Amino acid sequence: MKAMILAAGRGERMRPLTDHTPKPLLEVGGKALIVWHIEKLVAAGITELVINHAHLGAQLENVLGDGRRFGAQIQYSPETRALETAGGIANALPMLGEQPFAVINGDIYCDYDFARLPERAARLQADGDMAHLVLVNNPEHHPQGDFHLHDGRVINSALSTQHSALTFSGIGLYHPALFSHIAHGSVAPLAPLLRAQIAQGQVSGEHYTGLWIDVGTPQRLMELDLQLRTTHAHV
Repeated sequence: MKAMILAAGRGERMRPLTDHTPKPLLEVGGKALIVWHIEKLVAAGITELVINHAHLGAQLENVLGDGRRFGAQIQYSPETRALETAGGIANALPMLGEQPFAVINGDIYCDYDFARLPERAARLQADGDMAHLVLVNNPEHHPQGDFHLHDGRVINSALSTQHSALTFSGIGLYHPALFSHIAHGSVAPLAPLLRAQIAQGQVSGEHYTGLWIDVGTPQRLMELDLQLRTTHAHV
């Protein structure tokens, strides 16, 4: 199974740190955010990786190389301008193959077990679904959430009065057909695509309650760095 790490964002909320460093290369606990993902994916047996980039992308390629030192094979999908999530995935489709693949936001930190993804991907293929989303409890900065979950299915908020919305973690599995209609190199957000598939009942989901942090601001980066350094100091 292949995985894509999204690393093309400009990181406006993270400025001035991202003026000279792409956000996924910012360090927490002594490692770049994206390196935590790469190491966890490889540990889970997922070694064929695709990374997209736009802002300061050459730095990512210089630091990560071909992935060999991590035990991975990394391919890059450069974007001359950031294409948003669905556009970036569509741009990388030739590298991602014809089977369902995982996509992970490069600016989150989590202890989700990526070893669960291949089995979930096989189930996605068998069920004919177009996506599987990992949802988390709403963080303070996003109290309204994104999607509703009922019996393992992501459903429309209008259908769910008794379930409060959860936040999309930035970890998902997708069937390549979901992006096949997007023209190569065009800008396209992911949420409208997902909502269309949710309306057709073709999106499964799970509620993950472990450690998950959207590392979107210098403050949250600093807090996570302190947390990891403290934790690892006691290991």
